[in-house]
Amino acid sequence: MNENPYQQSMGWDSSFASRAESGNLNVGIIGLGYVGLPTAIGFRDAGFNVWGVDLSEHIVNCLQEGKNPLGDPDLDDMIPKSDSERWHISRSTADATKQCDVLIVTVPTPVSENLKPDLSYVESAGRAIFEAAGKGNRKVVILESTVYPGVTASTWLPIIAELGLKEGEDVEVAYCPERFNPGDPNHGVRQVARVIGCSNPEVGQSLVHLYKRLTSEDVRYVGKVEVAEATKVIENVQRDINIALVNELAQIFPELDLDVEDVLSAAATKWNFHRYTPGIGVGGHCIPVDPYYMMQRAQEVGVPAELITAARAVNRMMPKHVSGVLKDLLYQSGVPAGEGRVLFLGWSYKPGVGDARETPVEPLAQNLKESGILISAWDPYLSVKDFPEGIRVIEDIASAKDFDLVVLATAHKECVEIDWVSLHKGMRTPILYDGRRILDLQKMRAMGWITNAVGSPIKY
Repeated sequence: MNENPYQQSMGWDSSFASRAESGNLNVGIIGLGYVGLPTAIGFRDAGFNVWGVDLSEHIVNCLQEGKNPLGDPDLDDMIPKSDSERWHISRSTADATKQCDVLIVTVPTPVSENLKPDLSYVESAGRAIFEAAGKGNRKVVILESTVYPGVTASTWLPIIAELGLKEGEDVEVAYCPERFNPGDPNHGVRQVARVIGCSNPEVGQSLVHLYKRLTSEDVRYVGKVEVAEATKVIENVQRDINIALVNELAQIFPELDLDVEDVLSAAATKWNFHRYTPGIGVGGHCIPVDPYYMMQRAQEVGVPAELITAARAVNRMMPKHVSGVLKDLLYQSGVPAGEGRVLFLGWSYKPGVGDARETPVEPLAQNLKESGILISAWDPYLSVKDFPEGIRVIEDIASAKDFDLVVLATAHKECVEIDWVSLHKGMRTPILYDGRRILDLQKMRAMGWITNAVGSPIKY
């Protein structure tokens, strides 16, 4: 590790705002996953001295060698070299806490198997920081992980009290939700607006200076921590509801012999119509997860979150609906039951990233497998180890042949722009299903494909 080029950490004091504005602060990032690592790189690029911490030996070893541990190609050229200035990587939260003025927690907040929020990572990260903080050092601890309103206080303040520390004297607590979009160069960690919640207005306003060095977009103090917490949750709840609407329409309109795409395109001619596109399901670590956090909080205060719950149910069941359509396509095309061969183009939850967390492709493929259908997949952003057991991984798309059905599951540029003529020549049955409504199906039909798409009337 490099020697600390800055003065001994002082935490929150009268000079905190000016030091934040000038970049003269030591910033710790706890959790170096898909959110934490770009955040750590962003703060270093903004001029801060950064301490990155992760409990994973693999992640830490890779970063200490200047290598990318996450498989996200966007980060390949961004990882600082092992001897870079202002870049310290460790597995010790205690060491980082002692060195840093500000600690930013970016650990996962998944849901359990029973769809309940799992806050154990937030709790353990906070405890490790507060145990190392000590009395009188006034560390500023910011949670960026997605939570429901009230989590920061209910999870961290009891730990602070248990350790004999006082908020406002020994530590300051704030919340600033991450908002960047992986795989999107226009909405990276340095190009998105931020909101900050903190019970101490002076600290909150000072943190505005901190994040203004990080991002070129708007940064504002919104007052209560709970306001900032709620902001992040409802952003993704809103998207889940809107997507659920078009996914439900994609099930209804084909039964009326209407293509949902025709209807949505016509409706979009009205100035205030908000256009969304149906798909095989919703994936990732935010949209399929965050609604459960809001549902949990609503339940605790005795308010039924009926719309949020219904939307989540629609999107959660979309892979099952699509699997039924695909099985029907195979059957109607004369493929004997249990002998179908399906190729998925893409496995990641979204285009341009090598991240398969909560991908809707997996439950879709699993449903087909249960009917005896052989499943293969090609995703240029993932390695063999990223796929679940029982999936035949295609490493070279040029070698793909003898399939009955091809499903465009993830709209990677590489998947959309493959050699469709060559793939068609190798098909046993040339059925193509566009699960993302992005292909020119008329062009595909001209090549000889039997085309179908999510939300379109079934054609054999």
